[in-house]
Amino acid sequence: MTEAPTDTLSGRVAAAEAARSPWRDVWDQFRHHRGAMFGVWVLGLILLVVLAGPWIWHLDPTKSDILARNKPASWAHPLGSDHLGRDLLARMMAGGRISLAVGVTAMVLSILLGTLIGALSGYFRKIDTLLMRITDLFLALPLLPLLLLMMTLFRDPLAKTFGPEGGIFILIVGGIALTSWMHTARIVRGEVLVVKEREFVLAARSIGTPPHRIITRHILPNVLSPVMVSATLGIASAIITESALSFLGLGFPPDFPTWGRLLFDAMERIQLYPWQVILPGIAISLTVLSVNYIGNGLRDALDPRIRGR
Repeated sequence: MTEAPTDTLSGRVAAAEAARSPWRDVWDQFRHHRGAMFGVWVLGLILLVVLAGPWIWHLDPTKSDILARNKPASWAHPLGSDHLGRDLLARMMAGGRISLAVGVTAMVLSILLGTLIGALSGYFRKIDTLLMRITDLFLALPLLPLLLLMMTLFRDPLAKTFGPEGGIFILIVGGIALTSWMHTARIVRGEVLVVKEREFVLAARSIGTPPHRIITRHILPNVLSPVMVSATLGIASAIITESALSFLGLGFPPDFPTWGRLLFDAMERIQLYPWQVILPGIAISLTVLSVNYIGNGLRDALDPRIRGR
């Protein structure tokens, strides 16, 4: 008489554990990762400031005030002003929106291209060698000189076609995407080579399922974990690359601020007005650091060999 309730309770607990979603386990592991949660909070705060800040701080980031040149922090300019009297807080928020937009857009294009090439290379043996040799070729190219060459050759034609801002945005995003898909392709190819030999893929193939349906419905969902980790790290890499191009003077025009452009404009006055360099440098560092921490947390949470430690 006393064992029945115990058996019933243990059965309910076992059923609840069996019905537990795998994504719930991933979330539990992720939210207990201190570095990942630090990254989420910092990145969330940065996004809140750069996206919602202009609704509170209404100063135009391109408006010049010669009488307020190179002013330190004050009530009128909480982060000071630059050499043309433009408010640094407004320019930091505008630059953050552009830098993050470049990072996210370039990451999406890079992940899509890398996933496509990796999946085709891993599933179709006939084109595997060709696609991997192309990948190796891109890996062997010096990326920064290649980007500088692309900026030099295509900057003016794209600026004439899509405008100064739109043309440079397309050029930078396209250049970063075309030079950063290789690692994702190799990761996806390795995962596809493993997954395509599993029983459920062989069963789908045996009943005549077309290859494109096998790839999209059976293989790609099972290689999503490394792709997500690569995506987070790709955002950080794209932000750094855009900042480097802007720092070299080959990014957006001066009246279209990014964090890298703010660094470039302030380098000549670093000894007299160091805060003009320190502030965008801190913003870039915190964004990249938080994204890297989020990527590390996703890697640990999505890896079943690490999950639960």
